[in-house]
Amino acid sequence: MELVSLVLKRLFLLLLALLSCPTNTIARGGDLGAHPPPGFMGRGGGLLARRLFEDNYPEITDEMTRGYMSNSELEEAVKKFSKRCANISRIYSIGKSVQGYPLWVIEISDKPGQEEPEPSFKFVGNVHGDEPVGRELLMLLANWLCDNYMTDTLATLIVKHVHLHILPTMNPDGFALRRRGNANNVDLNRDFPDQFYPINDIKHSRQPETRAIMTWVKEGHFTASASLHGGALVANYPWDGSQDTRKQYTASPDDKTFRYMASLYSRSHYNMSLSQEFEGGITNGALWYPIYGGMQDWNYIHGGCFELTLEISDNKWPQANELPIIWDYNRKSMLNLVASLVKTGVHGRIFSSKDGHPLPASVMIKGINYKVNASSTLGDYHRMLTPGESYEVMVSMPGFQQKGTRILLGDESASLDFILDPDEATKNEHTSVKGFGCSCDGKDKLELVEYLRGVHLEIYILVCISLFLCFLLRRKTLCKLLNRRKQITQKRPVVV
Repeated sequence: MELVSLVLKRLFLLLLALLSCPTNTIARGGDLGAHPPPGFMGRGGGLLARRLFEDNYPEITDEMTRGYMSNSELEEAVKKFSKRCANISRIYSIGKSVQGYPLWVIEISDKPGQEEPEPSFKFVGNVHGDEPVGRELLMLLANWLCDNYMTDTLATLIVKHVHLHILPTMNPDGFALRRRGNANNVDLNRDFPDQFYPINDIKHSRQPETRAIMTWVKEGHFTASASLHGGALVANYPWDGSQDTRKQYTASPDDKTFRYMASLYSRSHYNMSLSQEFEGGITNGALWYPIYGGMQDWNYIHGGCFELTLEISDNKWPQANELPIIWDYNRKSMLNLVASLVKTGVHGRIFSSKDGHPLPASVMIKGINYKVNASSTLGDYHRMLTPGESYEVMVSMPGFQQKGTRILLGDESASLDFILDPDEATKNEHTSVKGFGCSCDGKDKLELVEYLRGVHLEIYILVCISLFLCFLLRRKTLCKLLNRRKQITQKRPVVV
């Protein structure tokens, strides 16, 4: 029996491997042979691989690093902040770097660690190891909020109405090694799954720092975010790449909102909006120079998170005595960007009319091909939008009737709650299941869906075992059985 069990397990793993094999499709359109995108190799040998390794960087001297916190000093500063400002903060780690440095995050809120129907914002610094200004500015931001809470209007607004998460360094190894990439010499801002070139979307094949960010975003339900870089002075917004790999303006569905957010940062900055290179101090990523595997596009597509890439200093590694000036130039921009989560957009909660339970429904804006999801526990949603325009807000969830309404968004945010009515089919299912002692409230429905998914997986395994046994008994009929199964599968609705 153990031998049979082992054979069956190996058969199942083999089937999964076959199902996950990559196809010959390179991308959606575009000839990579003619226009290879930055960060990718050509078609040599019939393969297309990510090229994330770069070696030619200017040498960073001891004199340049003097005055910057080392990784151990940064960790000490984070823990010291947590003790000093324990009433409005907590710290936690989202993982470790290749060399084992914890990726510490500071959460700032009047109720840190508690889930509230409030928007969440995250700052990420030091994505590239040789761009350390962000890690210093983010610690200055955290301490400024702590020092000015309840005395400064903007600081109080952020602490009371936003959950702010600060990751001072995403790439501590690169900082210690004084280079762009991490300890494996991988550029972390080319390491995320990409919509235009989905070559390898297997999570475990990515760098530990990248995986940590991906898990963090999936679990965090962030409304918006920004990563801090150096080497230019501009607010960059999606998309970062283009489908045909050319340098051209490539707009996301929320292009107008992204331009508003980028302009808000640029106009609040001391001199970013006066740029001679970038009109208004902002740029579309693909128009500036296309990249693939970038973090901001992935955040928007997979996390429902509106992310900007902020280039905050012309010099990648300026002298430490320049940091106070750079902080002074960027402080108002950073604060205004976080506060915009409360000051603009549409916010609300979604409930079931039958039992009052919160619903993780989807929120859509008519004419914009993008959705944000309400949280599964509180049913709250936060949708960034450009002020001064009219929007038709639509809310939908399987098993409930869709609802919508039109709003005119002024200079302030709009608060809009929805109460969804179950559709007739759901009401019948509710009555039927209730007879077996199931309350079937919003939470139980989600648990029921998860249970059914598990049942389908068990059925799938049993079918695989049956096919294997049929192969041993009647090898000649295997193809017919497979074809028949394929036809049946195509007729079944997918359980979501």
